[in-house]
Amino acid sequence: MSNLAHKIQRNHEHQQQPTRKQHVVIRKKARITLGEKLLIGLFLALVTFSSIHLVSNHVTIYDVNKEIRVIETSLQEQQLANRDLQLKVAELSTSDRILQKAKELGLTINESSVKNVRD
Repeated sequence: MSNLAHKIQRNHEHQQQPTRKQHVVIRKKARITLGEKLLIGLFLALVTFSSIHLVSNHVTIYDVNKEIRVIETSLQEQQLANRDLQLKVAELSTSDRILQKAKELGLTINESSVKNVRD
């Protein structure tokens, strides 16, 4: 019986050898890792924040420039009004006009009490 057992074992070993399985290498596509996702997220957040900050600064600068233009315009208008008033004061404060107004109001010149004052 021992020969028979050896024969069966040999047959069994012989049958198992050709049935070796070939290993098929399956390549998986490279996926994005968690660390790479975090880096991409941080980069996108940084770009978004920078863009918003840049636009905000430009809007602030635009508003300040607009305000400056409004103030400069009102300053020029006020300077023009001041020049007009200075010309009017110079015109109204001439000695001939003052003398004419005094006569219209019934005032007379007393030569002894008039002092000549020069600027």
